[in-house]
Amino acid sequence: MAAPRKGSRDATQVTEHLDELARLVDTAGAHVVARMSQQLVAPHPATLIGEGKLQELASLIPAEDATLAIFDEELSPVQGANLERALNVRVMDRAEVILDIFSTRARSHEAKLQVELAQLEYLLPRLTRMWTHLSRIRGGIGLRGPGETQLETDRRIIRRKIRSLKSKLRDVAHHRERLRAGRRALPSVTIVGYTNAGKSSLLKALSGQHDIVVEDRLFATLDTLTREIDLGAGYRVRLTDSVGFIRKLPHHLVASFRATLEEARGADLLLHVVDVSHPDWEEQMEVVEQVLADLDLQDLPVIPVFNKVDRLEDDQALLPRVRALFPEGVFATAMRTDGVVEVKAALRRLMDAARQTVRIRVPVEDGAKLAAVYRHGEVVSRAQGNGAYEFVVRADPTDLDRLRQEGLEITD
Repeated sequence: MAAPRKGSRDATQVTEHLDELARLVDTAGAHVVARMSQQLVAPHPATLIGEGKLQELASLIPAEDATLAIFDEELSPVQGANLERALNVRVMDRAEVILDIFSTRARSHEAKLQVELAQLEYLLPRLTRMWTHLSRIRGGIGLRGPGETQLETDRRIIRRKIRSLKSKLRDVAHHRERLRAGRRALPSVTIVGYTNAGKSSLLKALSGQHDIVVEDRLFATLDTLTREIDLGAGYRVRLTDSVGFIRKLPHHLVASFRATLEEARGADLLLHVVDVSHPDWEEQMEVVEQVLADLDLQDLPVIPVFNKVDRLEDDQALLPRVRALFPEGVFATAMRTDGVVEVKAALRRLMDAARQTVRIRVPVEDGAKLAAVYRHGEVVSRAQGNGAYEFVVRADPTDLDRLRQEGLEITD
């Protein structure tokens, strides 16, 4: 059930939004038997949709033998409770479906903690709906029934659990920071994008590692995955895949996955992967950009990667327009052996532009430092005099830091 505001952008894309919701429902393991929509001047505070549409939905549910009603809009706790009473079936909103998918697909310890935290924060204001089967004694202080007592007990338990999960996630974030500090210094690139845009396929194609899981479905990957990538010409980067975004992503989920996305915060560059074959690719780009802004990542340099060009039926019409709108963008496909050539070339150009030209003086007898120069930099020239070699070297900032740590004398 979709209920966008009349005159809004969502109202013009009801079909596409319901199609995406149907894919989410399928991923969650349910089957869609019917769909409805209503454009609202203003949402009804008690039931979201109007009385007439509510009656229509109430009659459709038994006719289709449905056991679940799912709304594309986020429902308030009051709206959810009222709708369940009126429809006599379980009611969920889009956020709850996404949380359910995440709970079944989380694999790592960190992802499971994050999903559990998001679920509990979503559940806390909606606990009343869980206790409608218990007796209630209406009255003043001292006259509350067992349901009210149990409800308050559960709220305390959930709040305590939320505090515990946040503490555990802070520990995980500190552990992740220590791991990052201990890694070999390399330029860091993080892949971001809409769910099912082909981020994991791109990582698999760039790394050449076939153990990376790739599925044509929403939220196939929740856990971050990092690989070192050889770009050729002596360039290497550390590339990290991240969880996909989606429109109307539950804010609890964004907040709880903030630790995972710290990998993006520490990146030198973002690859924004876009499924250019999708009819709503421009809206999907805007959704990702908004989530990045919510996470304070909008200032990082970004390369748009327009993926799945092999699926375009008329690429001669679309690709020139995309190139004009995003001249810094590159095209890619994981379905061809040469499908990521542009991506590697773009990364090499950026890394080359970041390289600095410096002079390094090394004593002739210091073999270890001589080896370090050749290992971490591109030697442009070498001259010898007064018992030392004078090198002109090009290197990126991370390599220069390594050379300084090894005690080499570097001047501009």
